[in-house]
Amino acid sequence: MSKQSSSSQHSGNGNLTRSLITHDMEVTEKGWQQVEEQVERLLSGQGSEVTACDVGLEQSKPATLRKTVTYIVCAVIFNEKEEVLMVQEAKPDCYKQWYLPAGRVEVGESLEEALRREVKEEAGFDCEPITLLLIQEQGPQWIRFNFLAKVTGQRSHRAYTHVCTSVLMRTLMNIINQTEHDTVGYPSETSGDEREQEGFTKSLTVLTKPTHFYILNTDPDSGCCDAFRYRQDPCHPVTLPVDLSCRHVVQRLVLVFTNAKEQIWVLLIKAPVLHLPTAAAVKTHAVTWAANMVVQEAMPSAYYDQDVNTLGVFSLQHNGRQHGKTDGVCFNTLVALVPDHVQRNEDGEKVEWTGTGQPPPVENPRYVWHEVQKQTLKEKLLEKTKNTSILPMHSLY
Repeated sequence: MSKQSSSSQHSGNGNLTRSLITHDMEVTEKGWQQVEEQVERLLSGQGSEVTACDVGLEQSKPATLRKTVTYIVCAVIFNEKEEVLMVQEAKPDCYKQWYLPAGRVEVGESLEEALRREVKEEAGFDCEPITLLLIQEQGPQWIRFNFLAKVTGQRSHRAYTHVCTSVLMRTLMNIINQTEHDTVGYPSETSGDEREQEGFTKSLTVLTKPTHFYILNTDPDSGCCDAFRYRQDPCHPVTLPVDLSCRHVVQRLVLVFTNAKEQIWVLLIKAPVLHLPTAAAVKTHAVTWAANMVVQEAMPSAYYDQDVNTLGVFSLQHNGRQHGKTDGVCFNTLVALVPDHVQRNEDGEKVEWTGTGQPPPVENPRYVWHEVQKQTLKEKLLEKTKNTSILPMHSLY
């Protein structure tokens, strides 16, 4: 072969290589633009179809009401006097105890349909959900959705009710969200035997003695409950379930790493197209443990030097109309990867932490970090990361 021919072939190979690199960059850029658009939709409370599950599917069973999952809906409803609606239980095992209207989601119902039915059955009112206030979970097998709702019609039948003044509602909501107490008043959707068996037995003293509310601090400046405060100054956007089906209980992650320079990176999976990781919840752990599974797979060496914090939920997706096929829930979450500043060497001795300002390197070729360049998206994500102004999700484990 002549030098000229060889040179021409070499030149051709070089052009082909440059062409492949350029094509790869274009594909990556296009893929990131699509991910960017998806993140923007999730940030605005919308959903996105779940087409695949990247992690944990082999450890997860399809969500099936009455078999593998139990969903509870709970309503916080105020009247025009800023008093909250309570219902008095008639069941023998918790007779005359006071509860927020709550109950199990039935087969074929959406979460909002279940809420309307429970309030109608227990309190006699028609209602409409305003927003989710809080999600509580004990793994995918027990998830409770707490709604702020409003009455939309007259009472249809006599029901035993009790109201508590709004300046005393902080204690009630602390019982719900466990911000200051270790006890949770579980509603009447679980029997005494079920609560004992599943570890749900908690102190109900405050709820079973309504007069107890009136000996608490009544100073209006002491703070009101989360629901009352949300009505006055919403701490997160209105968040209601998005009608999109899902077969498993999964967590879709907007997993970010930030530094002091306010740079922000998002962890993505490369194939079959660039996308946000989705991980299935497993029975033995909290729903939010799915985020830990992703980090363990992506960067096993750095995992124990990082805190994986699920900050909250942008939106959630549920349909529920096909039993065993659409009973799952997809939680679209914001997760922050934060370096643990207390690090130890192989002998267990504390060593000085020296941050690089860069996300930990991925070791699994499935994953890649992408630095957010679009200024508006960058500002939104940084704001959410700092202020956690999104729907909270609490594990009861």
